[in-house]
Amino acid sequence: MSSPPPRLISDELWALVEPLIPPRPPAVHGRTGRPRTSDRDVLEGIASVLSTGIGWAKLPTELGYGSGWTCWRRLHEWAEAGLFDQLHRAVLNRLGEQGRLDWSRASLDSVSVRAKRGAS
Repeated sequence: MSSPPPRLISDELWALVEPLIPPRPPAVHGRTGRPRTSDRDVLEGIASVLSTGIGWAKLPTELGYGSGWTCWRRLHEWAEAGLFDQLHRAVLNRLGEQGRLDWSRASLDSVSVRAKRGAS
């Protein structure tokens, strides 16, 4: 039996992500099916797909991340709930607290910040 792949999401990153994950929807009474894949495993699957460029449907279930479509659905659920925006702020806050941000190299443009017409 092969060993599981190395974690893509460190324990430190997971500690930032986990409290931001929205509560799971209530179970439908009497519904049966596969057990829900853990949020951390799904996040690993999302990271795997996004870092390798593999198609969602081609994510091997043998990796333990659930199906590619499970990962895709949760990615969209979490994005709609604002998880990734919150995570971005949490990571920046953590790096700032650690003195690991160099704001002298930061830049903004109209794609990042809306430029209002006629504003000074």
